[in-house]
Amino acid sequence: MGIVYQHIRLSNAAKPQLEEIDAKALVDTGAIDLCIPQHIVNQLKLEAIEQREVTLADGRKEVVDYVGPIKIEAFGRHAFTGAMVMGDTVLLGAIPMESMDLLVDPRRLQLIPNPENPNIPGALAMGVRPVESD
Repeated sequence: MGIVYQHIRLSNAAKPQLEEIDAKALVDTGAIDLCIPQHIVNQLKLEAIEQREVTLADGRKEVVDYVGPIKIEAFGRHAFTGAMVMGDTVLLGAIPMESMDLLVDPRRLQLIPNPENPNIPGALAMGVRPVESD
């Protein structure tokens, strides 16, 4: 499969008065989280929540800031998350993609809304019973 990019919007969920950022994100189903460069942290005035140890593709470990809260929008779908501060490219990992119910179409090399839930994001809540009303 080739490289997939997607235009997304990022904003500071705690400071909605700040302007959103349009970003070209590298879609990486092998990554777990959202990763953003320092200049986006600065633009969105995000605060470090903690530090996390990240294992890189070559096996090296690095300690990076974890910032948030971040609101992500793609295809009119939204996710709220934190992000690892690293690199010079926005990287969209599996957790925010799952949260927005997005899939990679490997034939067209595109990120797409899940065809099983074309209008709104779907989610699994297996084993959880709905609250019964009185």
